[in-house]
Amino acid sequence: MLGFERVQLIQLHFILETIADYVCWLPLLPMYMHFGSKADCNAVLKALQPIFQEQGMTETVHNWEDHGYLVTYVKKNGSFANLRIHPHGLVLVDLQSYNDDMKGREEVDQLLNKVEERMKELIHGNIKRVKRLPAILRGGVIDRYWPTADGRLVEYDIDEVVYDEDSPFQNIKILHSKQFGNILILSGDVNLAESDLAYTQAIMGSGKEDYTGKEVLILGGGDGGILYEIVKLKPKMVTMVEISFDKCPIIHINLSFLLIAALSTVACQVLIEDCIPVLKRYAKEGRMFDYVINDLTAVPISTSPEEDSTWEFLRLILDLSMKVLKHDGKYFTQGNCINLTDALALYEEQLSRLYCPVEFSKETVCVPSYMELWVFYTIWKKQTDI
Repeated sequence: MLGFERVQLIQLHFILETIADYVCWLPLLPMYMHFGSKADCNAVLKALQPIFQEQGMTETVHNWEDHGYLVTYVKKNGSFANLRIHPHGLVLVDLQSYNDDMKGREEVDQLLNKVEERMKELIHGNIKRVKRLPAILRGGVIDRYWPTADGRLVEYDIDEVVYDEDSPFQNIKILHSKQFGNILILSGDVNLAESDLAYTQAIMGSGKEDYTGKEVLILGGGDGGILYEIVKLKPKMVTMVEISFDKCPIIHINLSFLLIAALSTVACQVLIEDCIPVLKRYAKEGRMFDYVINDLTAVPISTSPEEDSTWEFLRLILDLSMKVLKHDGKYFTQGNCINLTDALALYEEQLSRLYCPVEFSKETVCVPSYMELWVFYTIWKKQTDI
């Protein structure tokens, strides 16, 4: 989108209703009324044409037998509208324009108001639903749109890019949200925000654990949130393994101050290493922990563990973590969005394939900046009778 600061995509759709039969279409619009024949499509087109022609827009009409109309309207400034009329009763209006001023936005609203009024006059109260979607702003300096884990598009109230750089491992962004504060985004995935204490509490056991005098191993957690909270609970020793702290100077500075404060009350060791060789070394040495907190990655969205290297990595971390977990210890980790039932079920299946039998529980937590419910797991070694 070079050369553009903002492009608006505005959608307006109608579902028309007569005394006809119900027709199922897409899951987005599961039930609506069929509004008639090809002649009805033509009537809709004739009714709406003058609105766009008044704007000085050039018209191109595509007509398919039994599939309605697609009409494009193009303005001299490059703005354009797509009018799609389906014979089963769905009318879509998509308007794309480059308007960065209030006057331009008012003109767009007026045009859509005329379309809506003309449709109501034409159908005489038989419109089942009219839905006008907010404008999608594309090509701006600040990217406000980020997908949820289950594939829905969310617009965040981002007002500042605090940091945006590539590390050897991933792209790191810190964006400021009016609601959630600073948000850490890693390679396009919303990772954590200042508002998300619920995430940190959940991955530590939701306040149900007594960390006093305990040995704790944190895998990942480079944002520092877990370390910040856990030192308050007076553990005996906290070991944190993070592959890189140089990925973001802001996080590096925050963690430096955090570690200085933590070391005054709790013994802490921070290793800037890949956690896999560290876990293998600990297992060989026989070093054991009361708690292992895995903050490395969520359960993969892919449900093909044989083909996805992330699943292989996840299984390896699980097995190695169990080898350094005390017989009465607990392993905490995030799962994924509650809607990803297949992926979560597959993760639970992997738990039955570890070198030792385990049991688990899970809880669902609302993490504010994720805008979706998130599943967290507690895993422990199954106690067997001797």
